[in-house]
Amino acid sequence: MESRQKKTAAPPKKVRYPTVRMPQAERRAQILGKASEFFAEHGVTAQTRALADACGVSQRLLYSVFPNKAALLAAVYETEIAGRIKAVWFVLLKDRSKSVEQRVTEFYQEYYDLILTRRWLRLFLHASLSDVAMAPAYITKIVANLLEIIVDEAALEAGLRVPEDPALTQEIGWILHGTVSHLAIRRHIYQNANPYDTKTVIGLHVKSFMAGLKAILPAA
Repeated sequence: MESRQKKTAAPPKKVRYPTVRMPQAERRAQILGKASEFFAEHGVTAQTRALADACGVSQRLLYSVFPNKAALLAAVYETEIAGRIKAVWFVLLKDRSKSVEQRVTEFYQEYYDLILTRRWLRLFLHASLSDVAMAPAYITKIVANLLEIIVDEAALEAGLRVPEDPALTQEIGWILHGTVSHLAIRRHIYQNANPYDTKTVIGLHVKSFMAGLKAILPAA
């Protein structure tokens, strides 16, 4: 009776990528774009080897552009999360030639289209569930400022007094910001079909927020 010999599995072949020379800035932009897509789909805790494969480069080349994963994640935050914010929004929200309702509605309609995309939401949510500080930094440095402007402008127009505590002002602003953000989550993440277009729904949220302020804030 012949003895059966166990076959040893061959080690996986190392993927070799052809080295295509390109300027450092172009290579960096290429890796950032691919990394953002990869992290959005697989999470920010994914291994860099898989990330390098997704980018079509070797790990060695990846680390020649970004010294470590933390540096890559910081660059993704600056370009994909914070980098999409328009500085002009902070100015337009204070433009009193328009009503607050019009200003805020126009802002959130544009914010929804430009910021709250499927990729942005997935990246932001994955980062929020990990130890990466993307979400806290974004909320502290950007969202908090936007919310204070919105509440200040809305209260002034309605003849209401703004809370002395900025934390309470921001919390009031989250009443509106949270509903718009969750609208995007429902449409892009939950795939919640609804016949009403987002611009119409955002308009409803803004009207509701403006009307509700009188129940929250005292007269000035």
